[in-house]
Amino acid sequence: MPPYLLLAIAIAGEVAATTSLKLSENFSKLVPSIVVVVGYLVAFGVLGKLLKDGFPVGVAYAIWAAAGIAAVAAIGAVFFAEPVNWTMAGGLLLIIGGVVMLELGRAH
Repeated sequence: MPPYLLLAIAIAGEVAATTSLKLSENFSKLVPSIVVVVGYLVAFGVLGKLLKDGFPVGVAYAIWAAAGIAAVAAIGAVFFAEPVNWTMAGGLLLIIGGVVMLELGRAH
């Protein structure tokens, strides 16, 4: 399986798990609680496979973390009506920019 597809699966698992963590209401709701556990198992299992296959840990973790942060922040804003201001949006852009720079640096 292509490395970036594995990374996308790991990110999806982490985002699903983190979002469901809020929905689980401190693990008092069964279905979201199951999604938390399964999502993190998928995220870490696939991320581990990616690293075992030789993908650079710094780049993998940076992309995984940044994409997760951005996606969860967007989900929080859209579905949970969590506030977002210009400072927060700027911070997200800096995180994404940093990951892009890491990826560009890897190419050279």
